[in-house]
Formats: sequence, structure tokens, C-alpha cells
Amino acid sequence: MSTAFLFPGQGSQHPGMLHSLWEHPAVVQTLDEASDELHRDVRELDSEDALRSTVAVQSALLTAGVAAARALVHEGIRPLAVAGLSVGAFGAAVICGVLSFRQALQLVTQRAQLMEGRFPEGFGLSAIVGLSEQQVATLVNRYHSAENPVYLGNINAPRQIVIAGSNAGMAKVLDQAVRNGAQKAERLKVPVPSHCPLLQPVADSLRQILSKLPLSQPKVVYVSNVRARALRRAEDIAKDLSDNIAHGVRWHDAVTVLSELGCTTFWEMPPGHTLTNLARQAFPECECLSSESVTPDYIRHFAANDLDSSPADFPPSRS
Repeated sequence: MSTAFLFPGQGSQHPGMLHSLWEHPAVVQTLDEASDELHRDVRELDSEDALRSTVAVQSALLTAGVAAARALVHEGIRPLAVAGLSVGAFGAAVICGVLSFRQALQLVTQRAQLMEGRFPEGFGLSAIVGLSEQQVATLVNRYHSAENPVYLGNINAPRQIVIAGSNAGMAKVLDQAVRNGAQKAERLKVPVPSHCPLLQPVADSLRQILSKLPLSQPKVVYVSNVRARALRRAEDIAKDLSDNIAHGVRWHDAVTVLSELGCTTFWEMPPGHTLTNLARQAFPECECLSSESVTPDYIRHFAANDLDSSPADFPPSRS
């Protein structure tokens, strides 16, 4: 079987997420490496109070994803391809070998600080379930204004759409979405308007920072957020990492690309199981696994029976 590693984005976090990681040498190494780079114990970032900070959330998500992925690789489970939703893309970039973990921690910290600095309050993300992309786009166009901007954001599934913008603008769209038959229309645990033009200045800053970093060519296929394409060059992946914050994520399309590449197992890094559920809905014939739902013994069993044909030169963890 060929495996894809999936890395979740902001909104999947929960208190205790780092403390519930597997007891594995690769996990311990990653937590220690993060603590050294951040100059504080990274395990402190998963408390309820700490997770009110975008910086803490994004650093914890990156650390959790890389720690779990390294443990899987250590046990012999190697991905054919990787993809990460929003900030999860940085974990994907580490595991495919383009960024070092330390580089990714620095970038994610700067990214989150820039996001918080521009929109400390009054903005965020919301999810609408049960309406099509076109239906949501029509509502967004109707209620968007200069005073209360709202934008079409992520397309997580054909009828699971995320919008971004001001609280007031989103409230109007959510109310009308329910009136139009949406099964669910609610705010997400993300206090910044990710993946819309409001964050273009953040994307511009990230592009400048990335242009000065030494990058390595990927050893594993990386599927992009912005265009949902398989990328195999470091410069293309760097562009996706910088640009995705100001563009909607074509997540459903990205999962489709992973399937077309031959991936028959989708393995979601912690925390949560949102991406696993989306993959299962899109491709019920595939095996979909959430790291938080399996034990180290299962991982070893899976690895012993894995027929993955991913590249033999898979990159080792590097600092």
C-alpha cells in the first residue's frame, strides 16, 4: 500500500495534545528540539490558557505533527506523498525534506506573530456544511463590504466550506446559510482571517523570509494548498508555504491528487481526526487512520505488513 501523511491546521488543537503523543524516542527528540529552539518547554503550549494564542497553537500543531510523523518513519512507515492544511503544510514540508524542523519552527512563529499583529480581534473563520461552493460564494459576494469584509476560504469537501473575514460579515453569511438549508454554520476556533486577501501582507513577508533560507529538494511528493498540485521542487513548495495564508485551501482537490498519485492509505498526524473523516468521505475504499486513535503496537503491526513503495532515500530527521 502507498501512504499519504496528512497534517491538520489550526482549529484542530485541544488542551493536552502534546502530552497525549506516543511515548516514542522520536517524539521525545522532537519535543526536546522544539523546546530548545523556542527557549521554553514546548509541552507548556498545550494548556487551555496557552492555546488562546495563535503563536502557541501553530507551534504546538507543527511540533505534534512532526513528532508523530518521525515516529511513524522510525517504525518503517514511509509516505509516498505529504499534504498539510494551512499551517499543517509546514509539517509536510519538514517531512518531505524541504525545511528543517528548526527552520519550520522559526517560520511558523513569525507567521503566527504577523497574523496576530494584524488582526488581534474581530476576525476569524467559520465553517458551513451542506451548501455547495457556488452557493457559499454567492452569499459571500452578497454580504462582503469594505467595512465588514468576508471571503470564500477553504474548500474542505464539496459541501464543507470555510469562510474568512470580519465577525460581522461572517455572521450575516452564516445566518443566511442556515436559512438556505445549511446543516451547520458555525465559528471555528481560529481568531484570525486565514486564507483570504486580508493576509496578503503576511504572505509577502513570508515570501521574503523564505527567499533567504537554504532549502533542500524534496524526497517525497508535496501536494500544495493553493493549487492542489503535486510539487517536486523546493522553490515551488516555498511559494505554496508563503502564499497559502492569503488564498483559500483546495483541500478536497489535494486529497483527490493524493489518490491519483496512488495513495491508498491516508494517515493523519495529531491532533484530531478531521482530515481522516474528510478522506474517508471522499475515498471510502481507502484506509484512513488518525494517529490519535491508534497505539504504538498497532503502528508496529501496520509497518510489518506495509507494502509501501515510497522512495528508499527518504530523508532522515535533521535539525
